Parts: sequence; structure tokens; C-alpha cells
Amino acid sequence: MRNLNLLDIHRDASPEVISHFGSPGDDKGGMFRVPSKIDKALMTVIASNAEGWDHVSISRTNRCPNWIEMEQIKRLFFHDDEIAMQLHMPVNDHISLHPYCLHIWRPHKLEIPLPPADMVA
Repeated sequence: MRNLNLLDIHRDASPEVISHFGSPGDDKGGMFRVPSKIDKALMTVIASNAEGWDHVSISRTNRCPNWIEMEQIKRLFFHDDEIAMQLHMPVNDHISLHPYCLHIWRPHKLEIPLPPADMVA
């Protein structure tokens, strides 16, 4: 994941965020408000780096982020050479705390396996 201090232009350091999280964040985490490439509406992005994972959640108020918005956030928060993923959990393990939130994950110590290139094209 990138140094998130480089994204301070988007960082939400409001009193509500500080009250909830204890601080506005640092180089490894925080809450951000990023305008969508699609319609300029603000997306809420919460980034963290804990337990061996980089994690970014992306939400909008009235719908899930689409592919273009997820790609926008992936490129903004992760280095170009980093592979990151969305996970589709088994039904029994699925937890949803927000109806319009999607997630991007990257493990620190494992390389994410990739399918053959001709299957990704």
C-alpha cells in the first residue's frame, strides 16, 4: 500500500472521525473522501494495515462502487506493481455492515496466485 500521508488531500480529519477512531490516521490508515471519476460524488474510503493485511473499504451512500470506481481506488491506494483482490466469502462467513460497501485486500506475506494470462484477458 502507498504511504497514505500522500493522500492527505482526501483525508477526513473531522472531529467525528477523530472521536470515532482516536486520530485522523497516519501513513498506514485513515478515512478518506474521494470524488468518483464517474459523477464526482464522494466515496468514503477506510484504509488500514493490520494483522498482515492491507485493507481498503469503499462505500457510497446510494449504491455500491462500480468497477471504474474500484479500479480508481485501487490505483490511488496501492502501488502500480501490487496485486490486490476482492474476496467473495462463503455464505456462512459473509458479514455485511454496510449495504453499499466493497473491499480490496492485499496480504503482506503471501503472493496472490494468478490465473494464466490468457484467462484474464
